[in-house]
Amino acid sequence: MKTDYLLQKIFVSFLFLSLGTFWNGPVTVVAGEKPEKPLYECLGGIYVISSIVDSFIELLVVNDVLNANPEIREARDPKAKAGLKFQITRQLCEGTGGPCKYTGKTMRESHAYLKITEMEWEAMLSDLQRVLNNHLVPAREQKELIGIVENTKKDIVTTEAEMK
Repeated sequence: MKTDYLLQKIFVSFLFLSLGTFWNGPVTVVAGEKPEKPLYECLGGIYVISSIVDSFIELLVVNDVLNANPEIREARDPKAKAGLKFQITRQLCEGTGGPCKYTGKTMRESHAYLKITEMEWEAMLSDLQRVLNNHLVPAREQKELIGIVENTKKDIVTTEAEMK
């Protein structure tokens, strides 16, 4: 009878582990270590992410390098700033493993007409780095978040060939 109970316990444990792997992907746990938390949790959740985005957008709208681009300057609508902050917050929330779902335009759709150059991309990254430092985001999380942002570059930066 004790053996049956032990077998049931092993089976139930295996079942939950299998279901967890199916829904959440494989979980890698090294003996004595806790599983890694998603970046969303490491950053502090939605309130911290929204605060980071708020600071970031405020820097972007006054960035001289970005405002030198006539397409970007013309696209600046003070009424749209709150919506932009909302959409980027949702996008970063989802991209960092949080519960949000981004439902806006693709990065290509929302940036194609802006003709963003490599120099403007670097200016944006510089502002992002500054904000992350000001919010005391640890280096590891900064690197991971910047990596997520870097994955959008191909859809945002207009190549010289596309400018012609």
